[in-house]
Amino acid sequence: MASWQCIKQCGACCHLDPDERPDLEEYLSPEELGLYLSMVSEGGWCVNLDQQRKECTIYANRPRFCRVEAEIFQDMYGIEPEELNDFAIDCCRQQIEAVYGDHSLESLRFDQALGF
Repeated sequence: MASWQCIKQCGACCHLDPDERPDLEEYLSPEELGLYLSMVSEGGWCVNLDQQRKECTIYANRPRFCRVEAEIFQDMYGIEPEELNDFAIDCCRQQIEAVYGDHSLESLRFDQALGF
């Protein structure tokens, strides 16, 4: 069974374009929504993403909604802890494919990291 993991130098989750995430108000508090929107730069990318290196510049201090942790996903999305692994894998795969394409280097590296 594959275990979810974040792959370095991907950044697909840092594509925050609110037009592509119309349900933000359903799982973010008003304060979190304001923070989220303030983080969106031109092109829909997070202002905290080093786009050249595809790395978060505030990783250790990133907001709650940027973290893949069981209690956060249960609170925000209603995902039970035992479902988090499969849910996170599916979410990452969808986001990577939407941002970079299903035959992209990022997609291939994600599948390889998971043993697919």
